[in-house]
Amino acid sequence: MKSRLHLRRLPGLLALFAFSMTCLTPVIVHAEPGAESSRKLTKSTAKSTHKAKAKAKQQKKDDDANGEFANFSQWKEVNTFIDDLVARDGFDRSTLQAVFSKARYMDTAIKLIKPAPAGKTKNWQAYRARFVEPKRIAAGVDFWNEHALALQRAETQYGVPAEIIVAILGVETVYGRNTGNFRVVDTLTTLAFDYPKTANRDARMAFFRGELESTLLFARESNIDPFSLLGSYAGAIGWPQFMPSSIREYAVDFDGNGKIDLRASPVDAIGSVANFLKIHGWKAGEPTVFPISAPAPESIAELLNQGLEAKYTVDQLKATSLVTSVDLPVGQLFGLIDLQNGDAATEYWLATNNFFAITQYNRSYFYAMSVVDLSRAVRAARGQ
Repeated sequence: MKSRLHLRRLPGLLALFAFSMTCLTPVIVHAEPGAESSRKLTKSTAKSTHKAKAKAKQQKKDDDANGEFANFSQWKEVNTFIDDLVARDGFDRSTLQAVFSKARYMDTAIKLIKPAPAGKTKNWQAYRARFVEPKRIAAGVDFWNEHALALQRAETQYGVPAEIIVAILGVETVYGRNTGNFRVVDTLTTLAFDYPKTANRDARMAFFRGELESTLLFARESNIDPFSLLGSYAGAIGWPQFMPSSIREYAVDFDGNGKIDLRASPVDAIGSVANFLKIHGWKAGEPTVFPISAPAPESIAELLNQGLEAKYTVDQLKATSLVTSVDLPVGQLFGLIDLQNGDAATEYWLATNNFFAITQYNRSYFYAMSVVDLSRAVRAARGQ
């Protein structure tokens, strides 16, 4: 790991110092003040304290978003990366060196990307409650009503139901409200060259270097400043939170204005999500999941953890004594998924390849199932 100098932002310290002084400085009151005068002093002191707290909080947010100076252009691995991009993609060396001299180290990205502590129990119902909730459902209905024509066109062209597209955009960014305020170049550079020490560190660094290259290529192809791209702490961009490589490979100009803009065009986002799912195996008209009764663990052990694909026939499932509340379609393939609920009983579902197409968007059973449940909730709230 490279040694580096963390230069903390001075304004943040000054704000905290100001706050401390506000709290510690005594209030001088003249003897025997009137009741009205005392109330005014109390209100004034409380107002000053509130302002100091708000200023300190905002400064911390600014520090988190702005990062720290690291001079990545002097890192050996970064210069090797620059050499590769010059040779492979025809970039100008001085241009890339200028970019990496301005990129900032994002300690917040490092903290957020770290895996959850070992031993922490997964809880599907708690996860679900974050996404399948009244405000998001209502926002989904509004979004669907506003963009009904584009959603219908996407369903016709790509075979992906409108409610699935709506649900993904709802889970990802609440319909464009939470797209992220991190400079993508900063977060990807940090993760590409100083990823936390984990078992898969090398693979993750290689992944983020690929995304960093895609960011620079996308910016060049679109004739935009790469530092103008804002996104999540992991580099995901726009309404659908596509990684840069996914933008270049799967995003489409669905509004027909001659450019792809996932940051400002919800219609482009609609078409791009549908195109992504179709390319990753979505089949028009096929279901996503079927509920099953709680099986005996020993009877299903060999069916679990078999990858993100449906591979078992109805006959193979019957041989394991699984019980479903509906008849399974013959000719359909299935995979068994388990949704752990902390100390409560685990939920089991049979998933089709349409469900697993959603996991290609985010490789998580919890994520894909929250999309399925939100899609059903939004459709029901819309009266369909």
